[in-house]
Amino acid sequence: MPGNLVIETMMQNDPFSQWLGLQLDDYGTGWCKLHFTIRPDMLNGFGIVHGGVVFSAADSAFAFACNSHGRLSVALDVQISFIRAAKAGDKLFVDAREVHLGNKTSFYDITVNNELNEVVATFKSTAYRTSKNYLDEVKKL
Repeated sequence: MPGNLVIETMMQNDPFSQWLGLQLDDYGTGWCKLHFTIRPDMLNGFGIVHGGVVFSAADSAFAFACNSHGRLSVALDVQISFIRAAKAGDKLFVDAREVHLGNKTSFYDITVNNELNEVVATFKSTAYRTSKNYLDEVKKL
C-alpha cells in the first residue's frame, strides 16, 4: 500500500508534527487518523488551546492523507471552523478523509473531535497534486 510508506516517511521527517505530539492511529491511501494531547504550552491567554495548534494538527493529517497516493501534493486552500474549546490534558482525535481525487487537485474533509466525540473543529482543504513522486523527492533532501 503506497499510503503507508509515504505517511510513515512523512511523520519521521516532520519535526513540527512530532513536537505537536501527533500519534498516528490508522492510515492508508487517501485517509489518516491521529490523536494528540493538549499540553500547557499549547494554551493561549484564555487558558484554552491556541487555534493554531488545532489548525496545525488538522493540516498535518491533511498533508499525510493527500500525499499518501505517492504524488507530492501541497495545500492550495484550507478553511477551518472552530466549534468547541479544548484545554490542557484533553485528547483530540483528527480524522482526515479524501472527498475527491483528481489528476491535478484533491479535496479533503478533516474533523477534530475530543474524547467525548464532540466536534472541536472542521477543516476543509484542497491540494494541488504535482507530477513528482514524494519518496523520490524526500531522498533529495
